[in-house]
Order: sequence, then C-alpha cells, then structure tokens
Amino acid sequence: MTERLKGKAALVLGVAPGNVGEAIAKRYLSEGARVMIAGRRADALEAVAAEIGADWLACDITVQQDIDHLVTAAADRLGKIDIGVNATGWGLLKPFLDHDRTDLDQMNAIQFTGPFQYFQALLRAMPSGGSIIQISSVTATIMFDHHAAYMGTKAGIDHVIRCIAHEFGHQGIRANSIAPGGVADAPMSGGGLALPGVASLYRREIPLGRSGVSADVADAALWLASDESSFVTGQVLHVSGGQTLRRNPSIMEVYAAFAG
Repeated sequence: MTERLKGKAALVLGVAPGNVGEAIAKRYLSEGARVMIAGRRADALEAVAAEIGADWLACDITVQQDIDHLVTAAADRLGKIDIGVNATGWGLLKPFLDHDRTDLDQMNAIQFTGPFQYFQALLRAMPSGGSIIQISSVTATIMFDHHAAYMGTKAGIDHVIRCIAHEFGHQGIRANSIAPGGVADAPMSGGGLALPGVASLYRREIPLGRSGVSADVADAALWLASDESSFVTGQVLHVSGGQTLRRNPSIMEVYAAFAG
C-alpha cells in the first residue's frame, strides 16, 4: 500500500456489486482514503460496504433531495469531501426511432440532470477545493448503434465537467471525466464482452488488443483523485486501449458474433 490518498475523503456515487464504482471505492480505500459509497439499492450497498470497509448511504440520483442529503451526510461523516465521483449510468440499447419520451426523461434524469445536481451539491461542500470525477464512455466520442440517448447525455455531462473546471478552478476544484470503452467485467456489459466472438471484434478495434476491465478505470480514477494530477482539469481521459483511434463494431457485427 502506497497511501497516495492518505488523509483524503471520497464520496463515490453509483456503486453496486462488481461494478466500476465498487472498483474505484476499493482502490481509494486501499490507498488510505476514507470512503462513503452510494447507490440506489440499500441491500446491495450494505453488503458491499461490509465487504470493503466503507460507509454507505442509499441515494437515487434522479431525486434531488436524495442527492443533497447524501452530500451533507458524507461531509458530516467523513469530516470533509476531497473527492467526488459519479459512476451512475443506464446502458439503454434501443433503435433511434423507438425511443419515446419516457426513455428520454429517464435517461436525462440518470445521466444529465442528476449528475448536474450532484456536482452542484459537491461544489457547495468543497469550498477549499478537490477533485470531481465523472465516469463517461468512449461512446461520447465514437459511434455505437442504438445508443443515442446514452451517448448524447454522456457527451453533454462531459461538457458540464468542462464548465465546472472553467468556473471553479479559482476555488481549487479540478473536474475531469474518465471515458472507458466496454468494461468486460462490469455488470453493464452483461457478460457479452467475454464471449469469444464479441471479444474478437473488440480486439480488432482496440490498438492495445483487449477490452478494458474495472481495474483500468480505478487506476485512472486514483490518479485523478491524487495530488499527482494537481495540474489536470477539464479533460476527458480515455481509458479504452486507444479505441477512439478506430471504431466500435456495428450492432449487426455484434449480433452476428452472439449468434455464432
């Protein structure tokens, strides 16, 4: 243990068993931070918190009262907040013309309005500065079929992160996004990236020759949380093995790989 986050307090929203948020929380704890985790499902959070040794509080990012209560409670229980992470998301796959207003309202609440309000609450709780980290996606930059609402809201909140970096740098706030490609061991991938045919498609499009795993994202989140990145703000850090240099497989290629 190097304790790169010794003395720091972190709030990680969007934690569930086995997901990227959990990997980030574990990494922060291993580096000496005090950590509170949050997410929608209290039973799952309690189990994760007991396993990794973190504090926890249930929070629905679509409910502003939940967000405000979470940030206030985290600042109280941890003594302060130095690091705020948003790892929430909804991986809706649906043809463009099939999206209805309910889909759009829900996606916007989870991936734009909710994060916006979470960042507002964090900024009020971090008057002496700190690091705000948004977990974005490679698809905010490169195309993937049937994913427009997800992609558009991720791209939009990335630009909000840039606004925060611009407007609050004088307060010592650093704000950055991390954009993974497909994360093979995360629940959102549904295990699809572990199928030989699908894994082969992605290896072809990733210069470093493999899909990402949660530990890759946690490594980047550790760096952005630490003092080692003290002069980095307003950036989207792509953790995708270079996939933005190429492309995502088409949906028809993915379907064919599943069928094969």
